[in-house]
Amino acid sequence: MNVAVNLNPGHGSAGRKPTRAQLDTLSGHDDPGKFGRMFPGLPGLHVDNAALLDLANAMVDPDNVSDDNPNIPAGFTYFGQFVDHDITLDLTSLGDKMNDPQATQNFRSPALDLDSVYGRGPDASPHLYARDPSTGRATPRLLIGTCSDVTDVSGGPFRNDLPRSPEGRALIGDHRNDENLLVSQTHLAMLKFHNAIVDMREAQGESEETLFENARQLATWHYQWIVLHDYLGRLTEPGTVDRILHDGRKFYRFKKTPYMPVEFSGGAYRLGHSMVRNRYSHNRLFDPTGFDLLFLFTGLSGRIMGDLAAQNPGAFDTLPENWIIDWRRFYEVDNSGLTQMARKLDPFLASELFNLPEGHGDQILKNLAARNLIRGVQLGLPSGQMIADAMGIANPLTSAEIASGPDGQVAQNHGLHQQTPLWYYVLKEAQVRHNGERLGTVGSTIIAETLVGLVHGDHQSYLWQRGVNWRPTLPSQVSGEFTMADLIRFVGDINPIG
Repeated sequence: MNVAVNLNPGHGSAGRKPTRAQLDTLSGHDDPGKFGRMFPGLPGLHVDNAALLDLANAMVDPDNVSDDNPNIPAGFTYFGQFVDHDITLDLTSLGDKMNDPQATQNFRSPALDLDSVYGRGPDASPHLYARDPSTGRATPRLLIGTCSDVTDVSGGPFRNDLPRSPEGRALIGDHRNDENLLVSQTHLAMLKFHNAIVDMREAQGESEETLFENARQLATWHYQWIVLHDYLGRLTEPGTVDRILHDGRKFYRFKKTPYMPVEFSGGAYRLGHSMVRNRYSHNRLFDPTGFDLLFLFTGLSGRIMGDLAAQNPGAFDTLPENWIIDWRRFYEVDNSGLTQMARKLDPFLASELFNLPEGHGDQILKNLAARNLIRGVQLGLPSGQMIADAMGIANPLTSAEIASGPDGQVAQNHGLHQQTPLWYYVLKEAQVRHNGERLGTVGSTIIAETLVGLVHGDHQSYLWQRGVNWRPTLPSQVSGEFTMADLIRFVGDINPIG
């Protein structure tokens, strides 16, 4: 049974051109420690597992021929995963949360505050920080790990791995950021970003007493800017983010502290799975390499590193240096022409995602599309059409548009072209309305309102710098802006192994 629980009593009016004080009074969700519903009055969509599995199997791209997305470099696929881990962590069982997201605790702070990087800071999480050899105390710098030596790379040792315990487990604020190599190297870039800011401010003469907190604040504000203006600016319809920042949120509302809407976490934000490529050009030595290999060189998922390494001849305690990322291949950091792009946003997923190793032959568990569709129904998510109607969208997807293509025909066979699972609707909307290059209105609104709301809900964020219209201050290609490519250039470790 799907239960629609009223988690948002007494919505206020978003208004036009609100002040920051007015934005802060937006009413809504009272329980910031939980997941909740952005559209609490809408019923959940009921679909049996057999129909969802049939649709999921129609979403495979067997030849991996989906066009590249010209708007989105491939690195943003895993930057999006990093963002997800920064704002959500659900440790409850699926049985506890199937029908009532109020039963689900979010163990990550609902804010883009990099707590997945900083933990509780040097005093409470000293294992994440470098130590002063003379005092043994944690310093303002985050720990960086050293790679294992290999014969086909010269110039080491390379400090290009996550810090690790003797068992190979990553010493980081969120263990999930060591589940594949691209998200772990993204986390490493964030560690180095903080340390580069510490180096800069120390060289400018800042006192040790304020060095860590000021560096953390600057890193976090620039990260928030990247999320809202670089990442979201590429994903969503033009003008969406600026409009929400200017006019306020209409659908994602809370009193003081954000909650995590399941329409975002269990539906729309799973768009990143459509962006995954089957193969990547990782560096000059692995060009290309299969997506599956990116899981081997991690402590969490791997068989060549970590505490499972002892069972494997020739295994490594840390990342082998020939697997260090070449960032030119994932972001447009220079004019090398090497940057590969993410797959288009459409209802098709790379074939690797239909044979996940943890499935152990189970036709649902090994199939990521099936897992996403079934989880959405179990969480009681409304259909895409219900949400489009609740948003007052004048031109939602028609049944014919959803039924287009071989995947759409399967949806039509089960009546899902009329009431469509939210995740599939968001991907189909992107394909039909924007040629797979960016999200449509439903997807753009859910994702942009949520991420803007998370930044606004954090009173330490850059949006709360009263009296000033804060803009990025670190060196960048365009003054007053800051992108993920700017962050990589600022760190400076673009292609360590050449």
